[in-house]
Amino acid sequence: MKKNMIIVGAGLAGLSAALQAVKEGCSVKLISSLPSERAQSVMAEGGINAALNTKGEDDSTQEHYEDTIKAGCNLADPNAVWNMTQAAPEVVKWLHSIGVQFNTCGYDELDLRNFGGQKKKRTAFAKSDTGKQIMTAMIDAVRRLEVQGQIERFEHHSFRTLLMTANICHGCVVCDNYTGEIKMLYADAVIVASGGMHGLFGNTTGSLANTGEVSASLFSAGVPMANLEMIQYHPTTVEIGGKKMLISEAARGEGGRLFTYRDGNRWYFMEEKYPELGNLMPRDITAREIWKISKESPVYLDMTEIPKDVTDRKLAGLVSDCQIYLHKDIRKEPVQVVPGIHYFMGGIYVDEKHRTPVRNLYAAGECCAQYHGANRLGGNSLLGQSIGNCSWTACEDAMTSKDMLVTETQELADLCESISQPDKKKINKIMLNTLGVVRNRKRMEEELEKLCQIKGSLSLLGQAAIMSAIERTESRGAHYREDYPKKNDDFARTTIASYNGQKIQIHFEEIPERRQ
Repeated sequence: MKKNMIIVGAGLAGLSAALQAVKEGCSVKLISSLPSERAQSVMAEGGINAALNTKGEDDSTQEHYEDTIKAGCNLADPNAVWNMTQAAPEVVKWLHSIGVQFNTCGYDELDLRNFGGQKKKRTAFAKSDTGKQIMTAMIDAVRRLEVQGQIERFEHHSFRTLLMTANICHGCVVCDNYTGEIKMLYADAVIVASGGMHGLFGNTTGSLANTGEVSASLFSAGVPMANLEMIQYHPTTVEIGGKKMLISEAARGEGGRLFTYRDGNRWYFMEEKYPELGNLMPRDITAREIWKISKESPVYLDMTEIPKDVTDRKLAGLVSDCQIYLHKDIRKEPVQVVPGIHYFMGGIYVDEKHRTPVRNLYAAGECCAQYHGANRLGGNSLLGQSIGNCSWTACEDAMTSKDMLVTETQELADLCESISQPDKKKINKIMLNTLGVVRNRKRMEEELEKLCQIKGSLSLLGQAAIMSAIERTESRGAHYREDYPKKNDDFARTTIASYNGQKIQIHFEEIPERRQ
C-alpha cells in the first residue's frame, strides 16, 4: 500500500525531502505558507560544500568531516556529519545534472572556492546566487511530479498543530491563509522543514516568513528542542531598513579583507591575529572579533583588490545587491560591516536519521539540530538541506496508525489566530538584547523574567532558548559567556529543552560516539 507523507515547508529541505519521498514510493502533501520562490533558501549566496578535489589539493570527505566537527566544537552528531560529508560529492554532482548552473572551469569541471573554517577549496558555487540557482532547479523537478499527481501542493497554508495520540503523530492541522478554513490532514509520516527561528528575533539576515511558529507549536506540544542557545552571527552584514543584509562569505573567499583604522592606518586585524586562515576563520571567531572592535571603531570589508574578472564571474550578484541597496560600488570602496544573526544551529531534537522522539515525526533543514553543533561552516547549510535523507528514514518507518485522532473542526478554529504584533515586537527586542554575540547571566535572567510575562508558544520557545544559554556555563562556538569565557569539556554535550505543559526543563545528553 502506498504510504502518504506530509512535508511542512517548501524551501530546499522540503523540496529535497519531497523528491526523495516520491523516489521511495510515497505520495506527498507539501505544505507552505508562501511559494517556493519566496523561501529563504533562495537567499543563500556563497555555495555548497563537497570534497570534489577539482583543485588538486588532495581534499577528501574525511577532511570535510573533520573540519565540520572541529567548527562545531565537537557538539554535532558525528554519525550524522559523517553521512552528510560522505554523500556530499554525489549530491552536488546530482544538482549539477538537474540543471544547477554552477561555475565551471576546464571541461565542465565544477569550480571551487575557499570558505571559512576550511583550508582547502571545497565550495561549489553559482556566482553569488547559489541558493537561487539550486532552488530554480529543484522547483522545476518538483513541479513535474506535481503535474503527475505524485505531489499535492498546499500553498498559502500555515501549519497549526500536530494530530497526535499519546506519542504518535498521525498528521497535522493546517489553516488556509486566504479563507481561514481549518483542515486536518492525516499521513503515515510528517516531516517538518520549516526553516530557522528568524521571526523570534526579527532583525536577522533571514526571511521573516520563517517565523519560528512551527517550532514553537511543536515545543508547546511536547516535542523537545536541542542546542537552542547556538545562534550563528554572520560576521559581515549591513543594516538596511530595520533588517540585516548579508555580505556573503564568498567575498572573503575571493580575497576580501577585513580592517579597521588604528592610529590613522589600516589594521588588517584578522590577518595579524590568525595568520593561518586570516579573514576565513570560522564565523563565531570572526564575528566576536568584529563585535569587540566595533565597540571602539567601525570595521570595514575591502573588496577593491579582487580582480574585475573575479567579481564579474563569481560575485556579480553581490556587486548588484550592494549597488541597489547600499548605493555602493564594492569594486571601488569598502563597506562597513557588523555581525548579524544568520543561522540557527539549534532546533528540533532529532537523531542521526532525522527522527524526533515523537513516532512518525521527522525534521530536516535549519529547523532541526543535527549537523552543525555549536557553529556552522559556510556551505554546509545548502548541503544539509539538499540531501533529503530524512525521507529514506520516514519511508522505512512509516505505518498507518489504527488509532486515528478525531477532533471537531470547531475546537480548532482558534488555531488560525497568530500572536499579536505588539507582543511579537516585545519578544524580538528581548531576544536580541539577551542572546547577542556576547552573553552574561545577569542580562539573561533579567530579560527572561520579562519574557515570562508574555503568553503563547513563541514566548515559550524564546524562554527555552534563554534558559538553555543560562544553563550552559561555558563558552563554546557561537555561545560566548563573558562570565564563563573558557570552554568546559563537562559541557561537550547536547542541551535539551522540553516542556511538559506546565514547566520548561533543561538537561544535557551525551554526544553519540562515532561508529567505525
